Amino acid sequence: MFTGCGTALVTPFQNDFSLDEAALRRLIGRQVAAGVHFLVPCGTTGESPTLTEVERRRVVEITLEEAHGKVPVVAGAGGYDTAEVARVAREYQAMGVDGILSVAPYYNKPTQEGLYQHFRFIASAVSLPLLLYNVPGRTGVNIEPATIVRLSAIDTIAGVKEASGNISQMASIAALVPDDFVILSGDDAITLPLFALGGRGVISVAANEIPAEMAKLCDFARQDDFSGARQIHAQYLPLMEVNFVESNPIPVKAAMARMGLLQAVWRLPLVAPAAGSMGRIQAVLETLGLIEKTYAAVGD
Repeated sequence: MFTGCGTALVTPFQNDFSLDEAALRRLIGRQVAAGVHFLVPCGTTGESPTLTEVERRRVVEITLEEAHGKVPVVAGAGGYDTAEVARVAREYQAMGVDGILSVAPYYNKPTQEGLYQHFRFIASAVSLPLLLYNVPGRTGVNIEPATIVRLSAIDTIAGVKEASGNISQMASIAALVPDDFVILSGDDAITLPLFALGGRGVISVAANEIPAEMAKLCDFARQDDFSGARQIHAQYLPLMEVNFVESNPIPVKAAMARMGLLQAVWRLPLVAPAAGSMGRIQAVLETLGLIEKTYAAVGD
């Protein structure tokens, strides 16, 4: 169910910092029409730590409504309070989501045994498939391959979103877990090499901007058409990279605002990108034809 391109949905806000429900519905409709394979609301790309409990429920509710059962919905439920994460996961299950994405606990830096017990507890709280999310650069803790192997033996733990950036670690995981355990890239730029190692797809930031293209990249790779996948990867690599010129989701929301998809609003502590970063984002969007050029190049 959770293979191919899943979009780590941004959360659009209005200028008064309230949830922009109309924009969210448009974004989800655009995703479904573009052929993405599943949707991930309320992940960290969706600024979930700044959403109230009511807002998180509303974002998931709208996503389910607009997905119309055409694509699965994997709701983000993560944090450093295990009991609270399990409670939220149960709530999402009651709402009708298809799966849960749960980031490793951040700040409190549990041991590998603590990580195992954390995810085992969450998995026992729901009957839905659970995807682990390993992003040590943001959480301060790495879910090591041996721990992922232990967790893969739990029936409802279906896979991992791997955003360690460590290709060797990804190769180890792919070699050790059961065949039906799904390994997804957490970095757009590593999607293609991870497919070659046995990965099944990506939970993508760039798919917010280019959903059809990221879905097609995954389709090509799943069909072993690596030549076609490489062409898309090479074309859009600059976008994948500039999306992280500052902390995610600052650049992607700035880009989407320039594309006319949402208003350029973040909740503190996130702020608008610096002028230099915005210039780089603008240049990439213009080069890829995602927006019109705002000025003529020298010599044109």
